[in-house]
Amino acid sequence: MRLGIIAEIHANLPALEAVLEALRKEGIDQVLAVGDLVGYGPHPRQVIRKLDKEGIPCVPGAADLRVAYALPSPAREGIAETTIVWTREQLGAREMHFLRNLRSRHRYETPGGRLMVFHGSPEDPEHKIDLNDAHPAEILKMLESIRSRYAVVAGKHIPFRRVVHKGVVYDPGSVGLSLGGEPGADVLILEDDIHGEVLHRFLKVPYDYGQVTFDLAAWELPEVLAEVVRQGRFPK
Repeated sequence: MRLGIIAEIHANLPALEAVLEALRKEGIDQVLAVGDLVGYGPHPRQVIRKLDKEGIPCVPGAADLRVAYALPSPAREGIAETTIVWTREQLGAREMHFLRNLRSRHRYETPGGRLMVFHGSPEDPEHKIDLNDAHPAEILKMLESIRSRYAVVAGKHIPFRRVVHKGVVYDPGSVGLSLGGEPGADVLILEDDIHGEVLHRFLKVPYDYGQVTFDLAAWELPEVLAEVVRQGRFPK
């Protein structure tokens, strides 16, 4: 099976449409969306309806849960909380129902072992695992806890892969708010090889970010978001 894994769409419809078209051309069997479908961007309703229409399995991210529920944890600071409040105001009952009924994880069995897909950490979408700096024992403990050889862990907005002994962890990066220093939408492709191993490939998909920046300005959302979309990083 060939999986196309996307994450951190952040209500960016042109980016989502571009990656779905790119994945169709790649002949992907299944697309998965790994959290933070909304938040920050100007198209929350359209993104949710597109994912629903396409029948794409999704897991929730921290932003999705904060939009869908009045969580008891402290509110985020700055532009994150501003855009969450705005996003909640844009969604109707249909979209809220979609967010509130997402599964926290998705699991796939590959010839080489189980693949688990989630946002943040296995227990909490808001708790981000630092895949780069974590001690190898911490990565192995996490994989053991979810009884998986492979894990897709979204949350850092930067494409990443790390091998720890026989375990492998990936971050697919971000479709709508990439922070890797290059504009465009990040995509992760996973597929089985003839030896039962999982092969990976990261794509950077260009899209018309002019429409996104125009809509951000039209809705009077924080100006810095347009700079992030144009530059692929927060301005210094």
